Amino acid sequence: MKRLLLLLISLTWVCFSALAQDSQELADEYFKKGEYEKALAVYGKLLRNGNAKDVLGPYVQSALRLNKPDEAEKTVKRLLKSDSKNPYVQIQAGILEENKHDSVKAGEYFNKAISLAANSAGSLDELAQDFANGSKPAWAIKTLKRARELGRDQNLYAGDLARLYGATGNKEAMIDEVLRWGLMPTNREAAQAMLQDNLKEADQKLLESVLYRKVQEHPSEMFFTEMLVWYLTQKKEFYKAFIQERALDKRLKLSGVRVYDLAAVAMQNKDYKNAAAMFDYVAKDYPQGQLYPFAKRGVIKAREEQVKNTYPVDKSEIRKLIVDYRRLLQEMGQNARTLEALRSTANLYAFQLDEKDTALTTLDQAIKVGQGDKNFVDRCKLDMGDIYLLKGEPWEATLLYSQVEKSQKEEQLGHDAKLRNARLHYFKGEFALAKEILDILKMATSREIANDANSLSLLIMDNTGLDSSETAMQEYAAVELMLFQNKVDEAAAALSKLYEKYRSHSIADNILWLRANTLLKQSQIDEALQDLQKITADYSTDVLGDDALFLTAKIYEENKKDKEKAMELYAQLLQKYPGSILGAEARKHFRILRGDTIN
Repeated sequence: MKRLLLLLISLTWVCFSALAQDSQELADEYFKKGEYEKALAVYGKLLRNGNAKDVLGPYVQSALRLNKPDEAEKTVKRLLKSDSKNPYVQIQAGILEENKHDSVKAGEYFNKAISLAANSAGSLDELAQDFANGSKPAWAIKTLKRARELGRDQNLYAGDLARLYGATGNKEAMIDEVLRWGLMPTNREAAQAMLQDNLKEADQKLLESVLYRKVQEHPSEMFFTEMLVWYLTQKKEFYKAFIQERALDKRLKLSGVRVYDLAAVAMQNKDYKNAAAMFDYVAKDYPQGQLYPFAKRGVIKAREEQVKNTYPVDKSEIRKLIVDYRRLLQEMGQNARTLEALRSTANLYAFQLDEKDTALTTLDQAIKVGQGDKNFVDRCKLDMGDIYLLKGEPWEATLLYSQVEKSQKEEQLGHDAKLRNARLHYFKGEFALAKEILDILKMATSREIANDANSLSLLIMDNTGLDSSETAMQEYAAVELMLFQNKVDEAAAALSKLYEKYRSHSIADNILWLRANTLLKQSQIDEALQDLQKITADYSTDVLGDDALFLTAKIYEENKKDKEKAMELYAQLLQKYPGSILGAEARKHFRILRGDTIN
């Protein structure tokens, strides 16, 4: 009989609990839909049965939204007597006092809630969430700071506090907590993302000053220097980043590895001057290190890019670069570590000094030295093919390209060789054959090669077949060959004549586009902008419309240093060409200019 009674009690309790759960779900649904009268009735019934913690908050909110504070006050007063140790009841009592504009009394209740929950750090954690859910971030912060004191860990709840400080607009405290949170390695990427999402341009200098302060206060903690370098790198302030990495490298004896990696990033971002300085530091400070030969070559390569991207190219500087490469080869010997120096030397002879035979001899030498490295040999063969094209010997060029195609097959180098063969046919005016190859390459695994193939294929398709002689396309391809041969001035003059001759032809926008890019090589910025603006005005719906707008924005950003105009143009591209493949890059540039930190 006793067992039967216990079973009946258990079943009754289970049924009651299930009904209560169903009732609460129903009340929550009413609350979400804004049906506060119905929600209030169900929540009230649940409260009479003693379920206060999860029900009291929405019950009070329902009463306040129905302008029935008195009803809620009666319930809360009853609970304060029967459940006085419950911090959640104290919170709701405080909320009702706030509704009466008595902030002092409300604060007393909130402080009492914190005191009651302080018996357990876990209770404080839950209480803080309750404050946050009630749009009281300042009280949530106070609660978590009390939990931190009890936990005796200054980094406890750092992520939660960072979000709460962000909600209150206290950016400096938010940054401080994000950095505490990021001290744990598993949180570092998330910490960077939090800073990205919460800091705007006006906050950037604050972040920088906090990071500098942290680095000075904690010189042995790598994390703060890493974060400062990350921030400076996003801002493309590579010299400042170099100073930090160099200090860290000397202090922790890191063998120049991090400085070398930063130099590579600076190279990718075309900051050749600072890249050269960083590579030079690694080479001079670690002459016995494994990175030495790569750093030595990096110095020369960075200077090479500087010289090649300054118009007109100074031939005497090119010869100095060749001397530097020769010295590197003498010092290090001709081996696997210096193979790329031989290739670079050959390409300088071919494309900058027009000494094609010397270039070919140098590449023959490089192939002998690097014969054990199949990929290197094939890269040299592609270079040789390009040089034979410069010499006007397309059959030799296509033979070499085809050898690499066969050697590399479905590898990227093989696709690159196939693209060069297509380009060779294009230069020769064999458009149908070029297009046939390009259409295959559109499926290439490398996005860059696929994009290049697609662009050239579209150019051929759009501008052939309109006149049976394909004269315009042939003349345009001949100018592209001039540019490939580095005959910039000659090509620029030819393009001007070509535009006058074919301004009514479908190829006109391509001529303007090519001329704009050629003028940029000649540092004729304003003239290049005129051609780009002509495309934007007259050919905006054609395939080059978004390209012209993007390049115009980039010129205003990088050459004109007109931040506002560049932002306006990037925003215009995003609005006018929502499906453009340049959209993601335009958005990134816009955010950087606005002051966002980009990962």
